[in-house]
Amino acid sequence: MKIAKNTVVSVAYKLSDAQGNLIEESVQPMVYLHGGYDGTFPKIEEELDGHESGFETQIQLEPQDAFGEYDPELVKIEPRSRFPEPLEVGMQFEGTPEEGDEDLDSLIYTVTEIAEDKVVLDGNHPLAGMALRFSLLVQEVRAATEDEIEHEHAHGVEGLEILDEDDEPDEAAEKPGPTLH
Repeated sequence: MKIAKNTVVSVAYKLSDAQGNLIEESVQPMVYLHGGYDGTFPKIEEELDGHESGFETQIQLEPQDAFGEYDPELVKIEPRSRFPEPLEVGMQFEGTPEEGDEDLDSLIYTVTEIAEDKVVLDGNHPLAGMALRFSLLVQEVRAATEDEIEHEHAHGVEGLEILDEDDEPDEAAEKPGPTLH
């Protein structure tokens, strides 16, 4: 089956920086609903479109096609007293770029530095500003189920949404692999 709109694609990948340094390698395949549903980067969808299981390719995404340019405006310095104990570099918090502006989307801020009375937070994605190289191997292509199309995401390799005892969708069953976007 060829990759087209409303197919579910399972892709093994290796992610490297522009110099070839490995950043991440998939343990489980990335599984996404193809066709502009934000399951992966548009340039990756474009590259895979029309191909079949077994297709291998390498693609480089510039920052604007991946996690965006690095934005120094998304770095904030906050009073240390606003944070819980213990506080460590690498911890993440959700917030808006401008306090009190409820119309802005919230971001995940990562603690990058801690001083005695100040904390430096960075709202940029850790890979923002980087050109990224993807080595991709299409492992499987199948038709999406009606539920997947309605929900606008893949329900795993098999297309099954596993319900727990409360009849709520199991998050891990819905999205078993990483999502690159």
